[in-house]
Amino acid sequence: MKTNLSSQIKLDRIPRRYYAPTGEIELAALTREEKTYTRIFENSTEGSKYLAIHIVERIEKAIAEHGHCVIALGAGRGTHSVYKELIALYEKGKVSFENVIIFNLNEFFPLKADGPSTFKRLKEILFDHINVPAENLHTFNPGVTKDAMYDYCRSYEQEIEAAGGLDLTICEIGAMGSLGFNEPGSLSSTNCRLVLLSGETRQAIAKDYGVDEAPTSAITLGIGDIMRSSRVMAMAWGESRAKVVAEAIEGPVTEALPASFLQLHNHARIVLDLDSAEALTRLSMPWKVTTCEWTDKLIRRAIVTLSQAINKPILKLTDKDYKENGLNELVALYGSAYNVNIKVFNELQHTITGWPGGKPDADDTYRPERANPYPKRVIVFSPHPDDDVISMGGTLKRLVDQHHDVHVAYETSGNIAVGDEDMMRYFMMMDKIAPKFGFDTEGYEKLTREVREFVANKKDGEVDLPEIREIKTMIRQAEATIACNFIGVKPGNIHFLRLPFYETGTIKKGDLSERDVNIVKKLIEDVKPHQIFVAGDLADPHGTHRVCTDAVFAAVDELKDEPWMQDCRIWMYRGAWAEWEIDHIEMAVPISPEELRFKRNSILKHQSQMENAPFLGDDDRLFWQRAEERNRATAKLYEDLGLASYEAMEAFVEYHPIR
Repeated sequence: MKTNLSSQIKLDRIPRRYYAPTGEIELAALTREEKTYTRIFENSTEGSKYLAIHIVERIEKAIAEHGHCVIALGAGRGTHSVYKELIALYEKGKVSFENVIIFNLNEFFPLKADGPSTFKRLKEILFDHINVPAENLHTFNPGVTKDAMYDYCRSYEQEIEAAGGLDLTICEIGAMGSLGFNEPGSLSSTNCRLVLLSGETRQAIAKDYGVDEAPTSAITLGIGDIMRSSRVMAMAWGESRAKVVAEAIEGPVTEALPASFLQLHNHARIVLDLDSAEALTRLSMPWKVTTCEWTDKLIRRAIVTLSQAINKPILKLTDKDYKENGLNELVALYGSAYNVNIKVFNELQHTITGWPGGKPDADDTYRPERANPYPKRVIVFSPHPDDDVISMGGTLKRLVDQHHDVHVAYETSGNIAVGDEDMMRYFMMMDKIAPKFGFDTEGYEKLTREVREFVANKKDGEVDLPEIREIKTMIRQAEATIACNFIGVKPGNIHFLRLPFYETGTIKKGDLSERDVNIVKKLIEDVKPHQIFVAGDLADPHGTHRVCTDAVFAAVDELKDEPWMQDCRIWMYRGAWAEWEIDHIEMAVPISPEELRFKRNSILKHQSQMENAPFLGDDDRLFWQRAEERNRATAKLYEDLGLASYEAMEAFVEYHPIR
């Protein structure tokens, strides 16, 4: 069973030689915009293995030179896969940590006994599994007071110097370009100190550690301490890091982006996966650094990028525009800019359709979806019980109105996203209803008493009672059902899959298993769809979308050789976090002003996810606001390129099962 197919979504548009060239000369050309040594791998697993091997090499070299190796370790989520690979190498006898001295890169302050701790996390994911001596583990004293903080931080640095200085620092590049807890505004000269944590960082901490309230401050080694390390190995995984990674590697050195200081380190190494590297010049605009393998998608990207850069519609671009912006190759290949313009314009025009299920009895030569069969059986997979309407509410309504047999499958219960306050509203109402209509039974009285007592005494990160999780599930299911009814989905076509990986009761979820995949697989086998819509938005802040997408792709992979499955097209939508780049878009469904209002009302049916939704990420806009602005921005982009003007658009990319 293949459970990581989402990581390969973008491989079809990135030739390997762009990110892993075999020759040094080509590497030098490709990386001439990059100011820090950077390695790119297809996925985080390969990148983590590479890092682990080089960490082991550094350990062995330091021990050979002076008898021990001194390392500062970060505990960010991105480092965990690297530590897993280090454990695997240790278990194979490839490395010993007996002569390794480890210093904690940062720690929360004040440190609560039952609160999050980076050292405790490092112990769980690494120290407990290797042979590093306890006396070689150094972390910050939780008992230090603020008054004594300055002197304490100097003594922590002196401990490092007494051990011989840092041979290696291992950390991830944070969402805002932070290193450790050195956030934007940190100077290159900063040393170990107490820092206040930003709201974005605290949100990430709350998610990673499964707490409602994250610490407001922390102690961290400074940029100066990291820069004094003999070697620095930093990593970033996932498309949510792409923009900040590109700025840190290719942009100016600035205190507004602490990771950019790595440009000044002679032995810094940044390791990325394809998703986090996608905004680097060699991947996003390879024509600027090398001769290209000109695919249709790359040509489209180049022309759209040019059109946006010089603020001209596609059909007004000239040979001079091409030549002044490094696109001479295309003029030579196609004879003139006009020929390329027409090609790209027509391709974009053909992505637009008001018939997402295909237009019956119509010539479908240039349409993104085939006309037959009609009507189609359609499954829309929604990771949470609102992603369907947030991401493709307008398209969903079109499919229903155009008489396709539409099924909506909610993959998770979404129960942890229901706040206690929202749940208690229902109990307050039931307390009024129960005695009036004779529902005040002994069982109900017992339930409401237990729930109220639990909520009143609930601690940060505490797992809800099973009964509470079930009630919150019912709330999400009721809202989803109301939204489906509003759109016109048949009651029998609403499926609540409740995939087991999600049902931990905490923010941290389990791994995708065969049980999850089999549930998805059974629905697909039962429906035998002609179309599947699935979330392709892998940047959601809690990671559930990626797991849900992998569950669908794993099921498709097992069914792809079935005759009926070979007649099924799979379309990926994106949700509240990002939109497809225009060079990827293969179907764009226009939305009228009336349809956009209808979509907003569909989203508003999910009342528990309005103002009190706990997972809005680092974007303060509500989900309906994000959806509308994103859909309007897509339509505006098409308009600016010289195509028809619409109120809004929802965009889709076709997924082709890997064979």
